[in-house]
Amino acid sequence: MNTEPKVTRAKKKPTLAEAQAAVGGYVQLVELYDGSQLIVNEEGLLHNLPLNFEASEMAGQVIVGEALLLTGKHRWS
Repeated sequence: MNTEPKVTRAKKKPTLAEAQAAVGGYVQLVELYDGSQLIVNEEGLLHNLPLNFEASEMAGQVIVGEALLLTGKHRWS
């Protein structure tokens, strides 16, 4: 069983409730260098969530837990 967290590309602009469900808690918005955004679990480190290697590489910082990628028209304002 693979328990490594992943980055999921949003197929539509998520509501707050949808974003919270996707990352499993309170959300934090991380702006990426290419203009896209990652929604991550704001309290992920406190909950000892596993390292998300793909999201960390994209963001240039440590990201833990599931991440939701927002691009183009799916970005939050």
